[in-house]
Parts: sequence; structure tokens; C-alpha cells
Amino acid sequence: MSVITVIGSGQMGSSLSIPLLDNGHEVRLVGSPLDGEIIDGLRENNHHKTLMRDLPKTDKLKFYKIEELDKALPGTDLVVCGVSSFGVDWFGKEILPKIPKDIEILSVTKGMINEDDGNLTVYPDYWKREYDNDRDIYAIGGPCTARGLTDKEETFVAFCGVDVEKLKWIKSIFETPYYIINLTTDVVGLEAAVALKNGYALATAIGMGMAEKRDDGIKFINGISTLFQQSTKEMFELLEFMNCDLKNIMYAVGDLYVTVQAGRSRTVGLLLGKGLSIEEVKKELKGQTLEAIVIATRTADAVRKLSKKNILDEKDFPLLMHVDELLNKDAKLNVPWKDFEIIDDYKNK
Repeated sequence: MSVITVIGSGQMGSSLSIPLLDNGHEVRLVGSPLDGEIIDGLRENNHHKTLMRDLPKTDKLKFYKIEELDKALPGTDLVVCGVSSFGVDWFGKEILPKIPKDIEILSVTKGMINEDDGNLTVYPDYWKREYDNDRDIYAIGGPCTARGLTDKEETFVAFCGVDVEKLKWIKSIFETPYYIINLTTDVVGLEAAVALKNGYALATAIGMGMAEKRDDGIKFINGISTLFQQSTKEMFELLEFMNCDLKNIMYAVGDLYVTVQAGRSRTVGLLLGKGLSIEEVKKELKGQTLEAIVIATRTADAVRKLSKKNILDEKDFPLLMHVDELLNKDAKLNVPWKDFEIIDDYKNK
């Protein structure tokens, strides 16, 4: 059996301990600098305060604070990066140099960096470029809630990386009858797909907020579905621009559906749809990491830069542009429904 050290004891990183333990592996769960209370609670009674689940009581699951990382790493076969997108540079600066080169790294962190030239860079490529040119980092993408995985709900995800044989080895460590794993070498495609869905989950949830605000009993299903549909269309076009395998849209759409059911991305969109300003939303969600705002802003910035170069046309992304106006330009909610129409489609037949 293998030893897996998970760095970042948030919900998703911690939930991965479930299939690993079921497969007989030893799991060392290391809290980030922000996870001290989580580790304290786990040490006390195995209860995870944000996951709201008890983790298994077994000698094969051990808990460490970040100051104890040097004790957690010896004998490790695989490291899992479980930090949020706000910890990407911390992980690159503080953690990567401490991980021996012969230990593979698997990341659950979702997001992208928007470059000055308008291009979007997924985190495995960003880490390699900025912090460790000699290391390839593998990653997880696809529809999966941490609580669902902890409860052993049937889950289908993908692992990506450049080396198929190493991917197969990593898959063998994690896969169970309920945690089903596809493999792909299209790192940009998978990682871009699951990053984009956060911003578009926010966009789709705006319709849910509009529905809750109504007092006429109408559920606004058509409107919400239209936002889901437009989100899929815009994500598809972005994946196409990034030269990805377009089959990755399945992970974007699956993850989009999961994310609009619950979570912070949904909550931000919900509150915007009810008519709150972004400042009011941030005040209501004070203290929570709002990754959907980051990725929506970065993606819109990239589209605008590329539009100025005539590489993309921001008019093809009306939903994204309106979300960015809500988030960063103090705009009033006014979903551009008519702009979703694809005027020239029939002319190309």
C-alpha cells in the first residue's frame, strides 16, 4: 500500500481520504496555514468542521499542522495539493521546493491565471513555469462535491497529466467502485473546463436568484435553463480557442450542474440575481473564499484583451461580459437575453 500526503485540509482535499482509506492506503492530512482549527477538530474527534462529516477513526489517517510538514513527508509516495486558488503561489513558493523530485503531485486546485497578452494558463502549467521547470504536476477535474465523495456517492471524474503510465498508477491508488476515474493527457482542456465552470455557475445561479425574487409563483425554469445553455456555449467557444479536445465540455457541463446546486459560486449568483450589489454580496459572505469571482474576472479580462487584438469577439460572450460588469463595474442586473441569439448561424448553412 502507498502513503499519500494531502496538503490542504479543506473540504475537497479531506474528502479524498475516503477512497484512499478504502483502498488500504495511509493518508497524512496536512492543514494549510488557514486550517489550524480544522486540524484541531480532527485531532479531537475526527470531525471536520467545514465538511460537516466525521472522517474515519483509523491509525491509517493522521493529522498534521503545516509546521509539521517535515514530519508528514518522509516515506510519502504521492502528494495531493488540496489548496484553494488563493493558495497557488503559496504552494509554489513554500511547498514545491520541499517535495522531493521523485514524488509525484496531484492537484485538486481549480482556476487559471490571466496573462498580460490575454491568454489563460492552467495551474499545472503555471507552477511549472514559475516555480519548478523540472516537474510535471497532475490534476483532477470533473463534477464532484466533497460531501458527496465523503458519503461515497457514485462520482465520475478525470485525472490529467503528461505521462500516461504515471496517470494509470495514480488512478490505481484512488479508484473505487464509487469513485470512477477517466484519464486524459489534455491537461489544458480538462483544467480549463473545470475552472471556467465556476464563473459560469455564478452566471447560471443569477437566474435562480431572479426566480426567488419573484412573487408570482413562477419558477423561472426557462430563464435558468437559458443561462445554463448560454454558459455551455460560451465555455465551448473558450475551450475551442484554447485548442482543447472539445470532449472536455462534458466535464465543464457536469461540474457546472454540480456547482449550481450548492456552494459559494451558486450563492454569489443567487444574491446578484436577487438584486444585491457585489459589495453587498461580499459583505454577506464575509470571510468566505469566492473563487467564482476570481475566475469570472480573469476570463472576462482575457476575452477583452483578445477582442482588442481581433482574436476573439467579446460580443460572442454576452453572459460573461455582463457578469464582469456586475462584479467589477457596479452595473445593475440586466441579463442581455437578446444578445444570446446567434444571428449568423443560418447564413453559414
